[in-house]
Amino acid sequence: MTAARFDSLIHAPVRLRICGLLRPVEQMDFSVLRDALNVSDASLSKHLKTLTEATYVSIAKSASAARSDARRLTWVALTPAGRKAFDAHLRALEEIAGTARS
Repeated sequence: MTAARFDSLIHAPVRLRICGLLRPVEQMDFSVLRDALNVSDASLSKHLKTLTEATYVSIAKSASAARSDARRLTWVALTPAGRKAFDAHLRALEEIAGTARS
């Protein structure tokens, strides 16, 4: 079990939601993530850059067989470090809320 640790980098509302959406999946397409968060491409890119610099998120680009143009899909995933940090942050929030499990 990961020890509780409040992480101010994750705690920013959009970044917290990004981590929450990515936690249960292996990876998510950038456009799906953007639409789920209801943010602009620029805003999502800025938050992802912050999370990537912290090694919490990885980004991979790949060609899409379904597309006839040269644009590529951008896949976003929580790294093992990101999962650990997010889980620790959730535990810290549970402690703050008085709902921590023993």
